[in-house]
Amino acid sequence: MTNLEVSPQEELCPPAQEGTSGPCLQLWPEREVPLGGVRAMNVKRTLPQRGLPTIGAWCFLDSFGPDRTAMSVLPHPHIGLQTVTWPLAGNIRHRDSVGSDVVVRPGELNIMTAGHGVSHSEFAVLPSDGGELPLQRGLQLWVALPDGDRHREPAFEQHRELPRAEGHGFTATVMVGELAGVVSPATMYTPIVGADVSCEGETVLPLNPAFEHGILVLDGGLAVDGQEMPAGPLGYLGTGRSELRMQAGPGTRFLLIGGEPFGEELLMWWNFVGRTHEEVEQARDDWEAQAGLPDAETAAARYGLVPGHGPDAGAEAGRIPAPPLPGVRLTPRKRSDN
Repeated sequence: MTNLEVSPQEELCPPAQEGTSGPCLQLWPEREVPLGGVRAMNVKRTLPQRGLPTIGAWCFLDSFGPDRTAMSVLPHPHIGLQTVTWPLAGNIRHRDSVGSDVVVRPGELNIMTAGHGVSHSEFAVLPSDGGELPLQRGLQLWVALPDGDRHREPAFEQHRELPRAEGHGFTATVMVGELAGVVSPATMYTPIVGADVSCEGETVLPLNPAFEHGILVLDGGLAVDGQEMPAGPLGYLGTGRSELRMQAGPGTRFLLIGGEPFGEELLMWWNFVGRTHEEVEQARDDWEAQAGLPDAETAAARYGLVPGHGPDAGAEAGRIPAPPLPGVRLTPRKRSDN
């Protein structure tokens, strides 16, 4: 997933401070982001927020659909992060400069580690008979890589079968990390959790008290700490919770994310997660320098070559150019004390 905002803001995310949260429940509203252009679709973004830039190492959360708009994302670059793709309805074809060419389906997980630089594309899988596009719905997330791993070689992995955890009132697919003693096989680089949870009635979900957590209700609704949580806003739970007690309506499903508070300052702009303005500026320049290069030179450049998007590829020909950097230096996005 790329951030296709025409004028993306630079976001300086200060490191999380130990001991500044504790258990809480904050509701952070979703905001609709029109991505337009090559995709002509809107997404609902709940992370980052002004006042809540990260939850653990999770630094970006978009949800899209349900609708019948076909995802059509040409090659674009990333640095310093892992992309986490979790389709809820519809199939997505992923191609990248590592050499991957796979289709990810609901219940399957794609993890792409950008490291020092990678490029990829994503397209909805259209019906072979030319019929109506099935409903499309899904989640796209980013995880910031810690300093010791953010310059590593890029990599990709797909997990078609993921472990399931069960407990008091819930079942969960453990996408990444560990939940209720069940460990995902996905490769991650910080202590983290991500799970797709289904529940109904009285529910008790075990949590790691060293983590901060957030929940995004996808279907149904929850009552947490006596407060109603409908689908839409991101609920920030703070740290220090060893369990989460909830009352869930029929058919409730939600995303759980969490991790140890991320202790490094991040600078996020467009599709890049770096540390300084100069680093992000260089990442942008390196992507623009690849425009128009022959395939052999593109493959040897920083972001590599995504096969299948050459001049003869029709609607899939081309790449996404980087937007211009703003003409101002950065201002921090601080974590709210509320």
